[in-house]
Amino acid sequence: MQSEAPSYSRATAEEPLLQVRGLVKNFGAVEALRGVDFEASVGQVTALLGDNGAGKSTLIKCIAGTHVPDGGEILLGGAPQHFRTPIDATRAGIETVYQDLALCDNLDVVANLFLGREEGQTLIPGVVRTLDEEDMEKRASEALSTLRINIPSVRNQVAQLSGGQRQSIAVAKAVLWSPQVVILDEPTAALGVAQTRQVLDLVLRLRERGLAVIVITHNMVDVFEVADRASVMRLGSRVASFNIKEVTPDDVVAAITGSRSFETVAQA
Repeated sequence: MQSEAPSYSRATAEEPLLQVRGLVKNFGAVEALRGVDFEASVGQVTALLGDNGAGKSTLIKCIAGTHVPDGGEILLGGAPQHFRTPIDATRAGIETVYQDLALCDNLDVVANLFLGREEGQTLIPGVVRTLDEEDMEKRASEALSTLRINIPSVRNQVAQLSGGQRQSIAVAKAVLWSPQVVILDEPTAALGVAQTRQVLDLVLRLRERGLAVIVITHNMVDVFEVADRASVMRLGSRVASFNIKEVTPDDVVAAITGSRSFETVAQA
């Protein structure tokens, strides 16, 4: 897989790779984020939880460069980042897979993986340049093999794939460019049991590769299946942070609903 060198140093074992400190985002009179802290570490899956309107999507869009925060800071490997566009975040090593997947049904898997980043070859210098289909197909096959994603052919149109396979292709499209942080927005929404299992296994493989993985989900079963930590948001603030091994689903649900109060834990 091709690597684009991130603009930050690797985090230490003690320091989370991604750190969000006191993030503020307002939309007019609406306080979407109220001084939010958040962390994600290498080789860990962090679940981001909360009811609709809690601020999860706004937080992720600030991290992904879609929104520019009004206050606070985002650090990667200890280095402050100032994302103005999603391209800025991508160049820094953050890839986001949104719920709509952003795949083109009428294109094959190879074309989708390289969409907007096509590789070319020069036939006549300065005159004729064409797509290097052979190299892109080879790299696509290698990427899917490395992630153990099974599809009939990389030349199949995405429209021919199952929901789980489509989700896996969207993840592979992000991982192909060697990010350090991968954000997955509701990766198992609307999937059946077998397809959900396929996607959860892929999330675990991303963790094994040493990535910092952030999963936004409402599915508590998924959280306790793959997550190492969970951060809970409510009304634009982080209200709790858990080590999954130390809590029960009831503890997490209580934090989401506000039926019990928890001290915010900032330690990753």
